[in-house]
Amino acid sequence: MAYTLTEFKKSEFSKKPHFFVVGHPVEHSLSPAMHQYALDYHNIEANYLALNLLPNEFAEFVSWLNKDKFLGCNITIPYKEQFANTVDVLDDYAIQAGVINTIAKSGSRLIGHNTDIHGFTAPLLNYIDELEGGVAIVFGTGGASKAVRIGLETLGMEEVIYVSRNPQRAGVQSNALYSKTVGYSEWQAYADDAALIVNTTPLGMHPNVQNSPVDERDVQHLSGNVCYDLVYNPLETTFLKQAKGVGAEVVDGLDMLIHQGNRSFEIWTGKSFPFEEVKTLLVNRLSG
Repeated sequence: MAYTLTEFKKSEFSKKPHFFVVGHPVEHSLSPAMHQYALDYHNIEANYLALNLLPNEFAEFVSWLNKDKFLGCNITIPYKEQFANTVDVLDDYAIQAGVINTIAKSGSRLIGHNTDIHGFTAPLLNYIDELEGGVAIVFGTGGASKAVRIGLETLGMEEVIYVSRNPQRAGVQSNALYSKTVGYSEWQAYADDAALIVNTTPLGMHPNVQNSPVDERDVQHLSGNVCYDLVYNPLETTFLKQAKGVGAEVVDGLDMLIHQGNRSFEIWTGKSFPFEEVKTLLVNRLSG
């Protein structure tokens, strides 16, 4: 379940050490399951809860961040940018992205971190030899593409082609990589030179699982690439099924979710997730 701030303040958990995932809506987040499992695994006496933060509760919640029992939180839509303007310090990735997904405490200071970039890049380290110096095609130019952009740069890729429904309005992303923005009828011309194709759009997300950023007539262009979908529900999206069908390497969004969560957990506790156990837990949740 998810609490509003008013509900949480009335609950028994408000008087105990606690972490949050904060968003609106946030009821379906998998973060409480994986973080609570890790807290229990390491015998850390704290609760990790979902907070459905209503817009009119935002200012009051900012004050709550200074409570002794508050230990840290993850931030999700629609508050990633808003919280970046409320913390005392931003880490380097947060400065680059302009958004945060993690708040940690350091004495009396609140530190804003962006662990999405680490979450995105970690599963790709297995393919670093194929990717370094290469070309990436990225479907979508929304909020998720910011972490991807920075991640691609840290991986040493040289060029990124963004694919947008409105390429003129989306424009070229501002970064050190050579980049351009094209339409969905144009990306195919760059596929032969690509090493990585990433879906940052919600196309294929539950419940509209039949959708994909790639039209069936263009599936052959996925061959020879590493294909990465940030969507994790379902575990195997239509896009990844298409990629597997032509022999491409695939990376699902669940690994990114766990890696970004693990990085947050390390920042807060100095300990790491039991990765395989957490992944099994989440796979079972999604399958159920």
